[in-house]
Amino acid sequence: MIHRLPDLPYPHDGLGPHISAETLDYHWGKHHRGYVDNLNRLLTGTSHVNRPLEDLVRKCTGAIFNNAAQHFNHSVYWRSLSPRGGGEPQGALAEAIRRRYGSFSAFRSAFTQKANGLFGSGWCWLVRKPDGSVDVEPTQDADCPLTFGDVPLLACDVWEHAYYIDYRNARPRYLEAYWSLADWRAAEEAFETAIRPPAPAERAAAGVAAPRDGRAAS
Repeated sequence: MIHRLPDLPYPHDGLGPHISAETLDYHWGKHHRGYVDNLNRLLTGTSHVNRPLEDLVRKCTGAIFNNAAQHFNHSVYWRSLSPRGGGEPQGALAEAIRRRYGSFSAFRSAFTQKANGLFGSGWCWLVRKPDGSVDVEPTQDADCPLTFGDVPLLACDVWEHAYYIDYRNARPRYLEAYWSLADWRAAEEAFETAIRPPAPAERAAAGVAAPRDGRAAS
């Protein structure tokens, strides 16, 4: 299996003025590409060569984990941003955020505080926990929610290469700009996909019997 750099879901200048085309050229075109190239090189000739990306993140360690996780993390990050982003979530995700934090404003403050307070390099995530609740989860370096059994809904990269060209060392200014780009439609879809029962074809592939009379299988 060859791992590939994903296409950006917007033009290189599509996130301006908050994130510049120059930042994307370096961040996506060099940093993310470097992780993908390193991962393919590290996997060559190993028993992991045909494992899917999420499996590598969950089960590998060392250099393979670092590069696989950074490939995964960046792929989620690009999907977390949109030229039409900003605003607030709707539907089931909005309700889950209200249950956990009381209001969207309180959630945003908690997320920003944890992202700004993360020492060194890492990520800040909105995740869906196994019990269906949501939480803000900062992770150090390449760590990501998959390793804790959580589903990533929204990612914010707080490695300096994500913002240094545009904001120098002013991480708080980058975080303020992030909220103008956050793609809540993508986060809502990820949340709803995580709670949706498997389709019949998926259930059959997993060897799970179809539910009867509209009841979920136990």
